[in-house]
Amino acid sequence: MIGVLVMAYGGPNNLHEVEPYLLDVRGYRPTSQEIIHEVRERYREIGGRSPILEQTQAQADVLESALNVNGKEFKAFVGMRHWHPFIKDVLAEMQAQGIEKAMGVVMAPHYSRMSIGAYYQRLEEANSPIALARIENWHLNAGYINALAERVRDALQRFPNEIRADVPVIFTAHSLPEKILEWDDPYPVQLRETVSAVMERLGSQPHEFAYQSAAISTIPWLGPDAGKVIERIVSEGKKHILLCPIGFVCEHVEILYDIDIVYQNLAKSLGIHLERIEMLNSAPEMIDGLAGLIREKAKEVGWL
Repeated sequence: MIGVLVMAYGGPNNLHEVEPYLLDVRGYRPTSQEIIHEVRERYREIGGRSPILEQTQAQADVLESALNVNGKEFKAFVGMRHWHPFIKDVLAEMQAQGIEKAMGVVMAPHYSRMSIGAYYQRLEEANSPIALARIENWHLNAGYINALAERVRDALQRFPNEIRADVPVIFTAHSLPEKILEWDDPYPVQLRETVSAVMERLGSQPHEFAYQSAAISTIPWLGPDAGKVIERIVSEGKKHILLCPIGFVCEHVEILYDIDIVYQNLAKSLGIHLERIEMLNSAPEMIDGLAGLIREKAKEVGWL
């Protein structure tokens, strides 16, 4: 049996967990009560908790099913980088269930040393005896790209037919500190490659790329910021905009708060119509694409 460790960022299950979760995210650096209060209020506004664990578990369940269409060869597990169930604890559970080799996949398609690299650092720190193979990026996987393009087409149907072809699409991803550029980090290039691949399927739709969700921090983060891009597009006379988050594959605080509350409030203040795509979640094309990648990798390392 080959294990599949499906990893995601993690999030608090209630408002009491916000502070310890945030401290884990910040590496237990001193954190002001103002920041803790601000983050807690964001979670309060989206229902008092993060849905990321359930979303990732649902993805893992359908991924396991997709991998096992010809017989039970794979068993999927879910591990979180910054909250329960922590990656190291899930590795211990996998070992207890007799898993000796496993594939790691992060539910984020684009590689950065600061993001995806940090997940695999957690794997190494766990010192597990399980033999681990990695899928480090899947930003051009056909299933993911096709699913994104379909979500954009579906979302454009919410705009009046006569203006639909002129609605600008802003593709977004999580910003990271600008210092990653000093490492020749592939993250910005991979994001733009994803945009290009999606646009090959969409044709001539006007589009831009922007970053969102920069942390509360004094250091510079990658831009342009999506909020600023929205304001500029409106200043150019546009009244309808579609947001397409490509760096996220399910609903969590960066979607439910940063887009559905902050950017929607911005849109209301500007008097425009703003929509976003339905998140991919467990989109069959994306899941099938990931299953194909995992099977290919398992064959490459001699497990199948």
